[in-house]
Amino acid sequence: MEFIIPFKGEVKYKITLDPTVWIFDDRKIDLETYFVETRVERDELEEYKRGMGEHWSREIMEGATVPPTLNSEKTYNRKEKNEMMVGTFGMIFKPFLENAEPTQQASQVVIETSNGEQAFTLAEAKELIFKFSQEGKPLKDDGPVHVLLPDGSNQHNPITDIIAIRVE
Repeated sequence: MEFIIPFKGEVKYKITLDPTVWIFDDRKIDLETYFVETRVERDELEEYKRGMGEHWSREIMEGATVPPTLNSEKTYNRKEKNEMMVGTFGMIFKPFLENAEPTQQASQVVIETSNGEQAFTLAEAKELIFKFSQEGKPLKDDGPVHVLLPDGSNQHNPITDIIAIRVE
């Protein structure tokens, strides 16, 4: 089974997705709680700007200091490691679609599977969730990812056996 999903079609960058490395991505979401918890929408750009403003203000007041490299490396405690080993996780599709940069002509995303195709508008596609692990294990049999709708209505019948993502 191939674990790489190619992007093709009307995109500036023909990227590939490798879900096997997403377990270490800070953007992953816990699918055991995602559809049942109340979520507060965050504006990541606004948070970034606020953080940079605070950083620059501190540098102006205190002077610049070079951070030690080892302190910037991410470490995981025992609880976090255990969660990765037994958790069910997914990723929101939006950042991957934006990184591929659909062209002006693009209007939809087609999920190609070994059983057919399913199309979504660009706006709908950005909200899709790509499930990449079930109880700590990669989705080998009908993976490498399962596509879930943002409301979780297809959790028990996700889009599976994905072979490519085509932007039209």
